[in-house]
Formats: sequence, C-alpha cells, structure tokens
Amino acid sequence: MTMIAASRHAAPVGGSEPERLLWMYRTLLRIRAFDERIVRLFNQGKIAGALHSYVGEEAVATGVCANLRPDDYIVSTHRGHGHLLAKGGEMRRMMAELYGRVDGYCRGKGGSMHITDVSLGILGANGIVGAGLPIAAGAGTAIRLKGGDQVVACFFGDGAANTGAFHEGLNLAATWNLPVLFVCENNGYAQFTPQRMHARVPDLFVRAEGYGIPGASVDGNDVLAVSEAASAAVERARRGGGPSLIEAKTFRWYGHAINNPASNLGRDQAEIDAWKARDPIPRFERQLLDRGLATQADLDAMRAEVLQELEESIAFAEASPLAAPESALEDVYTTLPPGAEL
Repeated sequence: MTMIAASRHAAPVGGSEPERLLWMYRTLLRIRAFDERIVRLFNQGKIAGALHSYVGEEAVATGVCANLRPDDYIVSTHRGHGHLLAKGGEMRRMMAELYGRVDGYCRGKGGSMHITDVSLGILGANGIVGAGLPIAAGAGTAIRLKGGDQVVACFFGDGAANTGAFHEGLNLAATWNLPVLFVCENNGYAQFTPQRMHARVPDLFVRAEGYGIPGASVDGNDVLAVSEAASAAVERARRGGGPSLIEAKTFRWYGHAINNPASNLGRDQAEIDAWKARDPIPRFERQLLDRGLATQADLDAMRAEVLQELEESIAFAEASPLAAPESALEDVYTTLPPGAEL
C-alpha cells in the first residue's frame, strides 16, 4: 500500500500520557471549531453543495484516532470532517476543499463528502451510506497480504448498520481475521429516522456476536471511554487477533444536512438540549483540570491557537484559485473498448 507520511497533527502514539491527553483536547477543539465555522460559512453562501456537520460527535473520532499510528488507515463517511482532522489532516486544505479551490485535498473536486489523502492513511470519505465497510475489509486484506501490522479504522453510522455492505464488510473481515476496527457512530438517527424505527435491537454492537467477533458499546461523548475501547481493539487487531465492532452512542447537534432545512425533523428541542448538556469538550476539560494536567490558562491558550489556525485556514481557502473549467476533464478515468477514442 502507499507509503504514509507523518503529520504534525497526528496522535502522539508512543508519547507520554499527558502529551496524548492534551493532543486529544486540542483535537476536540479543532474539530468543533472547524465544523461550527463551516456551518456559518455555508449559511453565508461561501460554501456550496451538501454539508453534514460533525458537531457533538467529536469524541468518537478523537478517541479512536488517538490510538492509531501514522501508517494506520481510516475509512470515513459523508460526515467525515472530524475523522480527517483526528487522523492528522490539515485544516487549511480541508477548508480549501470545501470552498472548491485547487489547494484543497482533492483540488476542490471532492467537496465535503469525498475528501481523501492516502498519504495520511485517509482512504476517503464516502457519500454512499455503508460503502466504507467493504473498502475497509479490502484495505485490511492488503495489509494481511503484505505482511504488515497496520490497522484500519472504519467509521459508519447507525443507518449504515442496516445495509448489505455492513454484513459483507464484517463477514469478510471476520472470516479472514482482518485487522479492522469497525466503529458505529450511533447518533440515534438515520437521516430523519430514529433508530427505534429502523432496528429491532437497541444496541447495535450485539450484532458482532453473529460474526464471531468482539463487540462493545461505549459512551460516545466520553473521549476517554472511546479511547480505552479503541485501544484494546486496535492492539488486538495489530497482534493478529482480527476485527472488532465498537458502537459509540452519541448525538449530532445539527440536522442531517445543513443544506436541507427540513433535516432536523423528528428531533425535539428537549432531546437536543439533553445531549448538549453532555457536551464532550467541557466534560474532558474538567477531567484535565481535576487531574492537574493543565491550568485554565493553558486550555484557554490552546483554544486561542485553534481559533487562529481556523482563521488562517479560511484565509488560505479564500486566497486559493478556483479550478480552470478545462480541469473538469482531468482526474477522470474510464475503460474504452478496443479501438475506441475519446
């Protein structure tokens, strides 16, 4: 597989525990700041297309990716900004991609739902629900064939757990004992449909038993709980123990898609407020302060640095040129019959 480069934003795997925990806090802030701002930018008409906010779910991506090495892989979803930032992605290149500019990760052609950077082990966000699970199994197969010890973390939502791709991905990974961590980000809704209306069982992790692999449920708003569960699953996969399924129960603060005003249907304000009271960021902030790992001044300084990075990312994106119209014919591949010409 492609050689993977280290990123200054990647998790400090092998570093000290305080260093790791402070990286997690910074990552939570980076994801929150980025996604809050892009919602505003979309409403201001500066970002076009579909946009799915990750606000509220930051602890899942952060807790999982805190246990991944630079040479490990992730497979993302249409709600993937947090996954990419947690794996070491650059905020400025993500912002440029959402702006449709040439300095974006995919030269402005992927947009919010299709950002990819294989050099960082980011095998791609995907606009097709559930499509990442077979891709993760494929990446795990490649690792096994090459004799590596990397791990693939595959993120997907509760709605994707009802697709055929879910069965295919888990069944193949289990049968071939592949190094894949399947992470179900259960935010309670498949687009507009509450989980109780699309799944008979309240806990989706129990489906792991049908594939003969370990399954666990964690509080997806507790970054330390997510990290602990992911750590055990990642180390198990790295030792050749095969795949695991983690269900992280969380909640998205915004509707399914920012570009669809009706996408908050089915959720009442009391439910939203209850989940906001469990905001993963202040919860973790209190833990850092109580353990003496940082002062309030330290955390405030980190927040200011993240906001400065955000402003610089917007300036970078807005200064980046739009692609020339003729570039629409580049990076497009097809197979032609013998003798045929374009």
